[in-house]
Amino acid sequence: MAGFRPLTRRGFTATALLSLPALAAPAILRPARAAAPPWTRKAYEAAMAASGRPVSLTDAQFEAIQARKPAAIKRIEQYLKERLGSADPAIIEAFQTVPREYYHYMYEGHHSTGGDAYEDNPKPWALGYGSALSDYLGQAYMTQVCKPKPGDVTLEIGTGSGFQSSLLSRIVAKAYSIEIIEPLGHAVGKIFAPLGYDNIQSRVGDGYFGWPEVDGGFDIIIVTCAAQYAPPDLFKQLKPGGRMLIPIGQPIKRGQFLYVYTKDEAGKVHSRKDVGVFFIPMTGTMMKTPAPAGVATNG
Repeated sequence: MAGFRPLTRRGFTATALLSLPALAAPAILRPARAAAPPWTRKAYEAAMAASGRPVSLTDAQFEAIQARKPAAIKRIEQYLKERLGSADPAIIEAFQTVPREYYHYMYEGHHSTGGDAYEDNPKPWALGYGSALSDYLGQAYMTQVCKPKPGDVTLEIGTGSGFQSSLLSRIVAKAYSIEIIEPLGHAVGKIFAPLGYDNIQSRVGDGYFGWPEVDGGFDIIIVTCAAQYAPPDLFKQLKPGGRMLIPIGQPIKRGQFLYVYTKDEAGKVHSRKDVGVFFIPMTGTMMKTPAPAGVATNG
């Protein structure tokens, strides 16, 4: 994911969030998964090493990270309540389960930034290659607006750190993710197995075309880079009843907005303009292909 930041300046207020209806409580049934082993310093270091990103911490350094986590979870819960009327317990549980420090990593410089996880003032963190780990409040917001449910199949365009798809994977049946930046995509593709997240499949590719080989398409498509318009192939791969979130706007400019698309059971697509955001641009085919006739753009 690449740098979600809800904008609150004049002209880019987040007040529209307050009018959104509260989301229904999630289904009780979840995909059956083995209980995760205790997350200790040794477990963290072992998982990092297995993913090709060795790190060494003292007990005190590891405990300092964990000590900040409860306040961050409360911050997420309050943020969702203020803006969406409620905090989905499944999403709060996913944030509790997924160790965010594991995703704090500068791939271009080959060093961990895990010691900065769960910061008091959430912000994006550089991953290298022009990509970023989005701030955790923005990720919580987008995850809840997606309305993930057990049994869903999801697609993320813009793997980035892998954190967004990891969150979804703790709720849904299967999570797919595509990253166009080759060295980042290959490196991040190695991080899921050491955590036992065997329902995530990632690859390097151009997300403009989605993942058409997946039979039946997707219940959720979440685009975590700014597009100039919504790629037509993504609508084709969205299931009836599905939801797609995509930031739309010009690259490296303010004036991007998050759009929420839904496809009804008859296959008709409906759109809603949501909050102002700021993401790095979708590259590849998006940069070379004008919007098809009749496709809405922003800016």
